[in-house]
Amino acid sequence: MNRNLLIKLGAIVVLVVLLMIPLLMIDGLVSERQSLRIGVVEDIARSSSFSQQLTGPILVVPYRRTVREWKVHETTGQRYLDEKEIRNRLYFLPERFVLDGEMKTELRYRGIYQARLYHGNNQISGRFEIPEHFGISEHLEDYRFERAFLAMGISDIRGIKNDLKLRLNGRQFNFEPGSGDKMLGNGVHAPLALDGAQAQALDFAFDLHLQGTSQFDVTPVGRETQVRLSSDWPHPSFVGSYLPNEREISGAGFSARWQTSFFATNLEEVLRDCTRRNECYELANRRFGVSFVDPVDQYLKTDRAIKYALLFIALTFAGFFLFEVLKRLSVHPVQYGLVGLALAFFYLLLLSLSEHIGFELAYAVSASACVLLIGFYVSSVLHSLLRGGAFAAALAALYGMLYGLLSAEDYALLMGSLLVFGLLAAVMVLTRKLDWYGLGKSPATAA
Repeated sequence: MNRNLLIKLGAIVVLVVLLMIPLLMIDGLVSERQSLRIGVVEDIARSSSFSQQLTGPILVVPYRRTVREWKVHETTGQRYLDEKEIRNRLYFLPERFVLDGEMKTELRYRGIYQARLYHGNNQISGRFEIPEHFGISEHLEDYRFERAFLAMGISDIRGIKNDLKLRLNGRQFNFEPGSGDKMLGNGVHAPLALDGAQAQALDFAFDLHLQGTSQFDVTPVGRETQVRLSSDWPHPSFVGSYLPNEREISGAGFSARWQTSFFATNLEEVLRDCTRRNECYELANRRFGVSFVDPVDQYLKTDRAIKYALLFIALTFAGFFLFEVLKRLSVHPVQYGLVGLALAFFYLLLLSLSEHIGFELAYAVSASACVLLIGFYVSSVLHSLLRGGAFAAALAALYGMLYGLLSAEDYALLMGSLLVFGLLAAVMVLTRKLDWYGLGKSPATAA
């Protein structure tokens, strides 16, 4: 092969490697802007309310118990009866727990960044079945029950927007700040006046207007739990340990319904373990809910686009080189480098514009600008407006294929493989009769 051709190919390879430097810098800028956006979203949530998780309601009955134990005196050896008082609590989960919530979303802006808040109007109801003497059948005389209360865990109580009133068997009780139990964390509680001498059923209901950011979760505390959520947000992501039994998603919003039982959640055993350890991480993990996901994450899509940059530049240079070889033209490596820089600037334009006008429009503007610039420049380099137009059309097709790769997440690998295979096949067809040893030689030398 001609020595000049080898030098040209080596210079092209060096240019491709050097162009990775600005691409890596742009990729770092994407990460920096994404981190800045996440920080702004957290700052907005810090000044309003974070994601919300509801745990409860749970009926809590504190008690004091006298424990008697025979012991032997260390010095005299005589037996004596030792009495001590211990404090503990009984926990009762509802037989039925129903939550019906309607959520409206709102955007909060800080500069060019935004955070999505939701305002939920939740109607919570259910039923407790309390056994006689709170289920204590042995040594009842040693128990002294204190005032029971209904506890509701709410992860960020700053989001509560109404005066909570508990309706219990036709009576009304006021909620007070704090869940009253450290296993539930933040929340509210309502002191009750219960007589545990007889078995009783407690029907409860209350309204909870709650504001949060990004995600809303519910712990299925009932023996039978039914949760219905509806919202005006059309792009929900259902999260947690249980997916909804039914869901409908449209451009106007979504509605979803969950239904679980103790057989699926095993929450009674989890609560007993929590009581023994006096901590309850498992209770918080048994949850389900919805995340208000923004499907147009310009930083994620820009980062994915940069991952294809090396392939994109290599294909463009390969097309440039084919024009040079097939049409017997001479293109300087500096001209290759300028075209490569224009390709790299596409990603910088995409990043900066997508923060203001959205990813789709930013992609169209950036791709059009780069195609027009490179087409205009290549027309002079290849000494033909027709050749420049053909090169620009091929480049526009590549940008269109790249957008298809970015949009089709599930089929990106398949589409990328087919694209590379098709381009390789085209190069092989176009150069099948080319005399590579004769490239760059004069006609007399070739003869």
